Amino acid sequence: MQKRSAVAFTGPSNSGKTTIIEKVARVLIQESNVAIVKNDPKDKATFDVEGKDSWKFFQTGAEVVVTSPTRTTYFSHRQKTIDQIIEMIGDFDYLLVEGLKTLPLPRIAVFRNAIDENYFHYSEAIAIDDSIDIRDYEIPATIDILDLNDVGQIIDWIKTHAKAV
Repeated sequence: MQKRSAVAFTGPSNSGKTTIIEKVARVLIQESNVAIVKNDPKDKATFDVEGKDSWKFFQTGAEVVVTSPTRTTYFSHRQKTIDQIIEMIGDFDYLLVEGLKTLPLPRIAVFRNAIDENYFHYSEAIAIDDSIDIRDYEIPATIDILDLNDVGQIIDWIKTHAKAV
């Protein structure tokens, strides 16, 4: 197992990206340090509660770090590159990235019900379930086909294909 390797997951909304990342992380975390980066392209995620101290501090425009015995939370007004994020996280064995299609990482596209072939040009694998009949698609020979419900198979693919970062 190499230290600090990364793989990305992509796919349409509600395809199951978060669910498969969560399942993969729960298995990998038993033997490895795992970090997850999620892209929020529509800036719709909320992380802090209005009126709390950390919310008040963030409203000033400052970079804010909240630390406690069990976690450290960093609120930034500046978008970070993946390299900056990797530097901040520091120690991990596997970095699982949700989204960020433009990053040059090995990528698993996740699909349910239908495959969007536009994802093929930046994916090395697709993870699908039995709601999809692959005979309905022309999947390039360079793309591995994974069973979305077989976490072990997906983890084996990650261990083989993840990129050192």
